[in-house]
Amino acid sequence: MSNTEYRIKTVVLRPILDPDDAQQIVENRKTSLFRSMLQKPKKTEVHIHSLKLSYEAFLILSGKYNANFYRKTVHTINVEPIIREIIIGDDVFPIKKGKGVLGKLNTKIKSSTKRKNQIDLELEEHAYIDDEQEIAFDHHGKEIKMPYKMSSRLIESYPRRTLEKTKDNVKKPEITYDAAVARLTSKLKKSVSIGRRNLEEKFTINEIIELYVPIYEARLIGPKKNVRLIRIDSIRKKVL
Repeated sequence: MSNTEYRIKTVVLRPILDPDDAQQIVENRKTSLFRSMLQKPKKTEVHIHSLKLSYEAFLILSGKYNANFYRKTVHTINVEPIIREIIIGDDVFPIKKGKGVLGKLNTKIKSSTKRKNQIDLELEEHAYIDDEQEIAFDHHGKEIKMPYKMSSRLIESYPRRTLEKTKDNVKKPEITYDAAVARLTSKLKKSVSIGRRNLEEKFTINEIIELYVPIYEARLIGPKKNVRLIRIDSIRKKVL
C-alpha cells in the first residue's frame, strides 16, 4: 500500500439510454448469446433475470515532465566526395565505408556518380525536455483512447450523491493510482535515452479524474439454465 496521496476529481456521467430502451436492446439480442451450432433458441426460452444500472470507473491522468541531461549520440553528416575525414579538436572522424565486396562496390558507385560521402560524428548532446501528456485506463486497467467527451450536459451535478445512491452497483478502478501514475511516468520518460548523465528531472501530476460511466448489465437465463450477460454502454448506446 502506497502512502502517496493524490487529489482525485470525481466525475459521473448521466445515462442517455433509459431503462425501457435498454430492455428493448436486450430483448433484440438475447437469443444470439445462446447460439449453438448455428442455431438460436426461441425468445421464449431465454429469460431476462435482471437488468441493473451500474457505474464503472475509468481513470484519466495528465502530467508534466521536465528533464535536463547530457547524452551520447551519433550524428551522420554528408560531406563532399573528395573528403576522406574531418577533424574536430583532437578527434578524427573518417568517412563511412561498407564492408566486403558490397562496400567496395558502393564506394565505386559513389565515386562515379559524385554522390556525397557520409561521416558518423560521435558526440554528446545537452538536452532539455518539457513534455505534457494524458493517459486513460478503462475499468480493468487497460490503456485506452478515451471514448467519452465530458460535456456539461452529460455530467451529473452531484457526483458523490449519485454514487452513494447506487453504491452497491459502483465498480471502482481495478488499477491503483500508483500503477496508473507509473504508466504515465514511463510514457513521458520515453524520450530520455540510455547513456544519459547529470540527469535532473521533475515529474508533476496535473490531474487525476475518476470518471464513472453508467453501464446497463442484463443477466439472462437460457436453455439448460445457462447464464449469459449483456452489457450496454448507456452513453454511446452500444452493446459492449
